[in-house]
Amino acid sequence: MALSKLERRQRIKYRIRKIITGTAQKPRLSVFRSNKEIYAQLIDDVAGVTLVSASSRDKEVSSSSKVEAATAVGKSIAEKAVKAGVETVAFDRNGYLYHGRVKVLADAAREAGLKF
Repeated sequence: MALSKLERRQRIKYRIRKIITGTAQKPRLSVFRSNKEIYAQLIDDVAGVTLVSASSRDKEVSSSSKVEAATAVGKSIAEKAVKAGVETVAFDRNGYLYHGRVKVLADAAREAGLKF
């Protein structure tokens, strides 16, 4: 039986999460992509706490296209992370392909100072 798109992404997500966990020193940069918006957050899985978050719905992020929004969110999350004292992160693509908006967000975060 063929898997639906959601079921396939869920399996990939679980496979990734078995390997990647976030700590206070090296939190997990989790990306969620909806049809309209994109969200990113730094998560300390040991304490179960979100350290920093950014999304395309934030007031400081304004863009005309989804790709521009992903770029702005990547820069925003990196700037907030550096302010919080975080330099390295573990990137969690959340079951999405490393392509398009997810890749743009990751590249923007790298350019703004995050290491992963």
